[in-house]
Amino acid sequence: MSLSKPAPRRLMHTREIDCRGYARDDGLWDIEARLLDIKSYSFPNHDRGGIHAGEPIHLMRVRVTLDEDLTIHDIEAVTEEAPFTLCPDIAGDYRKLKGENIGPGWIRKVRELVGKHKGCTHLTDILTGPIATTAFQTIVATSRNKEAPEDEKGRPRVVDTCHALAADGPVVARLWPNLTAGD
Repeated sequence: MSLSKPAPRRLMHTREIDCRGYARDDGLWDIEARLLDIKSYSFPNHDRGGIHAGEPIHLMRVRVTLDEDLTIHDIEAVTEEAPFTLCPDIAGDYRKLKGENIGPGWIRKVRELVGKHKGCTHLTDILTGPIATTAFQTIVATSRNKEAPEDEKGRPRVVDTCHALAADGPVVARLWPNLTAGD
């Protein structure tokens, strides 16, 4: 099923986020993301002398190296294009996330270390959303020989993370028949 036919309109802005997960030969995992923002019109910009239609407003890349437990071994962030010349200066601060774990409390930890004026909104958003879910899809889904990561109650961490995985739903009942909604 696709979206309904839209009203007449014209494209103003395009944001592309591309995330890819890689298994490394050394047993670690790389999750790479690229964010690209483009406008369909030109506009003034003090730092860049204007930004023309089709030119990147933002072009940013992030690589996170993780182990199977989703602990960060290395992280690299780069801002190639931005509306302000000082934007790339903050990218190195994302190394503060080295040693952290993508799991419960991840969003809070990222915001604490590199949120608001301590980081870049776009890099932070990439890390808390697309990179986190890509890491999960790449590493946890690939490591089927391991038990599903569990929460503090001993339940698989994916339970109650979405409608399909509701604790009292048919998918959870099928995948974890010994689990009850009250667990």
